Amino acid sequence: MKYKNYIFDLYGTLVDIRTDEWSAQLWKKMAILYGYYGAHYTYRELGAAYGELVEKEKRAAHRRHPDYTVIDIKIEKVFRTLFTRKGVKPKKATVMEICEVFRCISTKFVKLYDGVKALLDTIQANGGKIYLLSNAQRSFTENELNMLGLAPYFDGVCISSDEECSKPDAHYYQILFDRYGLKKEESIMIGNDYLSDIGGAADFGIDSLYIHQAISPAVVGELRSTYTVMDGDVYKIIKLLFHE
Repeated sequence: MKYKNYIFDLYGTLVDIRTDEWSAQLWKKMAILYGYYGAHYTYRELGAAYGELVEKEKRAAHRRHPDYTVIDIKIEKVFRTLFTRKGVKPKKATVMEICEVFRCISTKFVKLYDGVKALLDTIQANGGKIYLLSNAQRSFTENELNMLGLAPYFDGVCISSDEECSKPDAHYYQILFDRYGLKKEESIMIGNDYLSDIGGAADFGIDSLYIHQAISPAVVGELRSTYTVMDGDVYKIIKLLFHE
């Protein structure tokens, strides 16, 4: 086996998902929900305040981490502030429920790509370790990992909202490697984004496998992957990495 550590992106790589966080219907439902707790907004006011607070949190995170080139935030801070702006002090559990409802309403569908569990089972059967390096919100992703049966597969997990840092920033890759004691020459990054996953891996100095899916950004310029699957067939990853 060439690699000991298999580092995966999540959305667009293992999980097929479609979301819409800016539909009027979503914000109308969220305005009703906030109103239940006494935080009264029009849906337009709520959506605008959300966007404003996201940018404010990004600026604050950048001040805390001036060396990071790609920032992420904890979205629950935004949902909490939307309460406090209206004089409501929510419980932590309430804020997390708001996050869950927001994710549920904004998600059109979420499912595993065909072949994902066969791939992960093959890695484990060959003695490999499986890690997650995802640009995501823990308040959304943790539930989805459990729902889709993926959580038990991972030997280590990094979620960008926890670290306030995202791919392709090399700092984020380094966090994963330091936390779990990984070696670059033993590791491969597998992802569907030619910049965040593949460009980030190349800049960090590890091999990568690019899989193109319907939600992948269009590749512009050089694709710097060690291996390539252009038709979204997850089973081909097994052939490339284990049946050469």
